[in-house]
Amino acid sequence: MRWLFSLVVVALLAAVQAVSFTGKRLLVVLDEASEKEKYSVFLGDLEGRGFHVTTESPKSDSLSLFRHGERAYDHVVLLPAKSKGLGPALTANLILDFLKKEGNILLALSSESATPTSVQSLLLELDIHIPSDKGALVVDHFNYDSSSASEKHDVLLLPYPTNLKSGVKNYFGGDGYIAVPRAVGQTLGNESPLLAPILRAPSTAYSYNPKDEADTVEDPFATGSQLNLVSAVQAHNSARLAVLGSAEILQNAWFAEKATLAGKDIKTANRDFAEKLSSWTFKETGVLKVGKLIHYLDEGVSKKLNSSVAVPENNPKIYRIKQDVAFQVEISEYSNTHLTPFVPADGDSIQLEFSMLSPFHRLDLTPISQTANSTIFGVSFKTPDQHGIFNFHVKYNRPFLTNIEEKRQVTVRHFAHDEWPRSWQISGAWVWIGGIWVTVLGWVAFVGLWLYSAPTEKSIKKTQ
Repeated sequence: MRWLFSLVVVALLAAVQAVSFTGKRLLVVLDEASEKEKYSVFLGDLEGRGFHVTTESPKSDSLSLFRHGERAYDHVVLLPAKSKGLGPALTANLILDFLKKEGNILLALSSESATPTSVQSLLLELDIHIPSDKGALVVDHFNYDSSSASEKHDVLLLPYPTNLKSGVKNYFGGDGYIAVPRAVGQTLGNESPLLAPILRAPSTAYSYNPKDEADTVEDPFATGSQLNLVSAVQAHNSARLAVLGSAEILQNAWFAEKATLAGKDIKTANRDFAEKLSSWTFKETGVLKVGKLIHYLDEGVSKKLNSSVAVPENNPKIYRIKQDVAFQVEISEYSNTHLTPFVPADGDSIQLEFSMLSPFHRLDLTPISQTANSTIFGVSFKTPDQHGIFNFHVKYNRPFLTNIEEKRQVTVRHFAHDEWPRSWQISGAWVWIGGIWVTVLGWVAFVGLWLYSAPTEKSIKKTQ
């Protein structure tokens, strides 16, 4: 019975393990062990979701993001440090190398401590800009918690982000308000498609340093929607980095805190927002997986197994010009613990390019059917009147979704000598065919007439 009990325990533990699509090894970098208690609920939630949490100080000699050239951890949480440096194990280059190895990072900032130089260099490398002066924070005189920030107005109360961008899936929505205490505002570069805002500041907010003695701010760092309180970076290899402007969002004190907005008592939803943000960052949501990908000659033949007609060959290496071709791809979305059928956001579509040097066809893929854990998208088209080497190319890059890029190469040949249509099948050639036969018949008639016509009799003049 003991072995049976052990088997049941192992099965129960396995059911809650490894909710992340990429792994469960999580490193939490905390400056002082005494501050761990402030984040105990957040860290407990991570452990409850199946992560193996390891807490290290940036000053620890054993701290390393890599082991034998590979990632030592799958995810990292960088909490604010009081020192200006994070040590040799957390330089900007090493953190970038961690992202290049497809590691994911949740970076939390604080206006109460100076941002380490390695973090500043990392953010500049990613085209994310924060105030250079220590203590700068975001204030708003209209959307603030009047119970805890009645004078400074530096605790913002914001609703969940509802419309991040048209055609983009929202993994951070919810009900209620998010309390954002003493946040460091960020601005994003305009040229990088890898950056995306998650939580923007209201139009009435601005960045302000309480150390300034002036009553008015003449040249603020940024104002209104230019300021981002939570930002995201997703690299080309789908590695994720989330920049949280206020580490206090993750603290126990704000997980069940009551706040007051415009004289109305509300309860903050920071714990739910922290779960959604960390789930996306650590690839528990928003992960796409490509399954079966096929293309075949579309001759109107049913691909059912019980069809009496021969089924076309899947993924042939060669097609002919002006042939009907069908393409299908199976796409799943990982959601917390399992794969589900992927459904694009409203107004969005996945496209197929049939290209050589440039696309000859760019077509929207439409859902054909669904299985228990995937959606099958497909489209049919006619190969162009151009022979050469072509690619079936599916490239799908959207904010908050892992990138898809699939390419299959095929050859498109011209007509063989016995595949050209016969002349009598071309209606435009009937005039010329008729002319030929009129000429032939006219010549035959002429020859017959000439052969069977008696020669004329000539009178012969007799001479002496």
